[in-house]
Amino acid sequence: MEVECVFFGPFRDEVGEKTVTRETDAATVGELLAEIEAANPGLEGRLRDGEEVVSEVAVTLNDTHVQHIDGAETALSAGDILRMTPAVYGG
Repeated sequence: MEVECVFFGPFRDEVGEKTVTRETDAATVGELLAEIEAANPGLEGRLRDGEEVVSEVAVTLNDTHVQHIDGAETALSAGDILRMTPAVYGG
């Protein structure tokens, strides 16, 4: 299935593009994040903490934060849009 992946900030810098359409067999958000980390070594450990989504990263699936669904276990479907945004700190 195809899933659109949108990267923001330093994640975009690592991937080299803002939007990537991935052909994947991943059934869950966590599995897809693992694939993305494997394909982009500079992202390793920046999207997932073990089996969970890194708490400093906002990962949304079709405009809903996965934390409000099933976290890394959130199911994927063809045509989904996954957005990854790092936390912004400052004052």
